[in-house]
Amino acid sequence: MKRIQIQLPEHLYREAKRVAVDYEMSFAEVIRRSLERTLPTFPPRNTAKWRLPEPIHLELRCPIDDDEWTLLGNDPDYRPRHLPPSP
Repeated sequence: MKRIQIQLPEHLYREAKRVAVDYEMSFAEVIRRSLERTLPTFPPRNTAKWRLPEPIHLELRCPIDDDEWTLLGNDPDYRPRHLPPSP
């Protein structure tokens, strides 16, 4: 076992002490069990550099011109040029 020192916010310290008393465990055992339960939820990060996959050409054409995207995103009343006017 490795002996360490940690700093805890007061509310966490009080809760951990309460659990230790309620369940007749040492404070260290509460911390160990908490870490054993929590650490598996954080798997090691992949250190290999991730690269964006090559795009797949789907032969689709978007009828919205590049200059219209900003208008579509910011103006809820904007209708793309290729659509007929709303009645």
